[in-house]
Order: sequence, then C-alpha cells, then structure tokens
Amino acid sequence: MTLLSGARVVTPDGVVDPGWVQLSGRHIVAVGGGRPPASGVDLGGGWLLPGFVDLHCHGGARGGIDDSAAGLATAVALHRAHGTTRQLASVVTGSIEKMSAIAGWIADAVAAGPSAAGHVVGIHFEGPFISADRCGAQDPHQIIDPDPALLKRLLDAGRGTTRMITIAPERPGGIELIEQAAAAGVIPAIGHTDTGYVDALAGIDAGARVITHAFNGMRGLHHRDPGTIGAALDRPQVVCEVINDGMHLHDSVGRLLARLFPGRFALITDAMAAAGAEDGDYVLGGQRVTVSGGKAVLAGGNSIAGSTLTMDVAVARAVHDLGLPIEVAAYAAATTPARVLGGTEEFGSIAAGLEADLVVLDDALVVQRVMAQGEWI
Repeated sequence: MTLLSGARVVTPDGVVDPGWVQLSGRHIVAVGGGRPPASGVDLGGGWLLPGFVDLHCHGGARGGIDDSAAGLATAVALHRAHGTTRQLASVVTGSIEKMSAIAGWIADAVAAGPSAAGHVVGIHFEGPFISADRCGAQDPHQIIDPDPALLKRLLDAGRGTTRMITIAPERPGGIELIEQAAAAGVIPAIGHTDTGYVDALAGIDAGARVITHAFNGMRGLHHRDPGTIGAALDRPQVVCEVINDGMHLHDSVGRLLARLFPGRFALITDAMAAAGAEDGDYVLGGQRVTVSGGKAVLAGGNSIAGSTLTMDVAVARAVHDLGLPIEVAAYAAATTPARVLGGTEEFGSIAAGLEADLVVLDDALVVQRVMAQGEWI
C-alpha cells in the first residue's frame, strides 16, 4: 500500500483539503479527508489532480506523430511529462496510403501499452473526409468525399485502435459515413466543416459525439444560423473540444463554452511538433508551418496550424485566465475526455477503484510530479 497525503485532492465531488489517497499497485483504493490513516508520501499542500486525457494531439518536442514511430514516441513523452497520462494520436489529412502508414505505427504504440514514455490509447483521424473550405492547415489537395471503402481501409490500417474520426457531415455521403464509423465502434466527430445547423444536427443524430476544436474550422454561432455549436447545444450527448491557449479562442469565448456546455467540454492541446520546443520552421501533414511567439501558422499565410500547448498549461489557463474553479478544469482535462472514450470506470477521476493516474501541481498549477498507473514517472 502507498499513501499520498497533505494534498488538496480534486475529486468529482469537489476539493478535499487536506486530503489523502491510498493506492494498492496501479489502483486507488481509498480517498479521504483530514488526518490520514497512516504515514506516507507528504505532497506538501500541493494540488492532486487526475492525470490528463488528451483527445487531440499531433506532436511535441520537435517530434511529429505523422513523421515516424520515433516522432510519435518523442511527442508522447513530452506530453507525459506535462501530466498527460493517456492520449489519442491525431493524424491530419494526407493520402490514404500515408494515413494508413501512420496508423500502423500508432497501432504498434497502442499494442505496446503504457510505459514510462507515455500511453497512447488510440488513433484520431482528423480527415480526410472534411471540408476544403474549412481545412485550416490541412492539405486541401488530399481532401476527399466520404467513401465507405476508404474509411474501411483506414480502420483496417489501425487494426482496431481507431477511436475517433473527424468528418464534415455536409459532404456527399457524410451522414452515412458517420453512421458507418459509429457502427464500427469509432467515435464520429464533426469538424473542419462548413455545415449549418440542420446538417450538423443530422450528423449528431447519426452518431457524432464530439465537436472537433469548437469554433475553429467551422462557422461561428450566428443568431440566424447557429451552425455546429448551436446543434451541439441542442444535443446533450455531444462534447465540445476546447483549445485553451488564448490564440484559438478569445478567453471570453472559452468562458462562454464552459457556461454553455457544463460537464461536456474537453480541454485538448491540438499540439504539433513545436510544443515544448523553440520557435522556428516545422512541417505538419506535409504543410510548412512557422512558429513565432508560440503561435503556429501556415508558412506564408495566417491559418493557425495546431498549437504549442500542453495540457498543464491548458488547465492553468482555465483557472487563471478563464476563472474556472479548479475542479471544473480538472473535469474538463480528465473526466470528460475519459467519458468520451468510455473509460470512466477505469480512469479520469480520483476515486476508489480507478487506476492511479495522478498529477501533482504547485500553487501556480505547475506540474511537480506525474504518476501513471501507480508509478511515478
């Protein structure tokens, strides 16, 4: 048995201060407040949060998920050090052959299971069945209409590890492809879309459960055409991804999303290879990207090309800049994404019976220690 004490423990029911958490192997066996039942590791009054779960990530530490297996490992290790204990690996639009090859090395990482370097729990295909008008930093020449045979090729390449795919429902066959993905056990997401409210609602009713980086790569919330965001408001089963870096969304819009979607917005990074690295020139999905002041944009243009965010910064900004209670920020960084992945009985919260994925933060909400499945990393 291991006991962690002297912490402000952030649980689904609120903050326990002072709190303690008892572990046995890789699992939490008890959570309590006040005087701990035994001596153990004193966390010195720090914050204890559940390990972060990132649904949307492309790279970090100069490693790109779409570069190579080594690039994937480098990126995952960077995000693990910043508190992400489980994540999807996101693949941008490319040729079916290239996307299939990337899926192969991600599937290998999933099969390898958790390690000190990180824990990839599945693939997120962010394309290629999206809108060329809302492609952002993705290669418009590789975007294609929804095609059931090509979706099957991608899923076959992922060898059962594909967890999510972003689709524009307004494209010919888009609704049917959402149904096909859902029937295959893959979470359909709506994003990089020029759809209005009606098609977005149809996509949700066909099985879409996530809005890919809300407000980015889609129409805004208009009073006569509420678009994708309005459709999500009318369907409580939908979760909105939020890139909380102060660049993708104005902070007031971040606060708006937190109010509109209580308990169903998920903090993500959408990080590319420059996360945790210096400014300069990079490549994302074959597109040249320039990073300056931490902002990634397509070279020669102004389209934002992913982020340089890590989940700990997203959580700290949620508290310090958006003014959200820390328990709300922790829920959005861990519990909600765990629910999207169907894993709330295994991870995503600090509660008895769940795996011990934990992050220790100081008063400034800077990561001090990370535990994954009961082991400090």
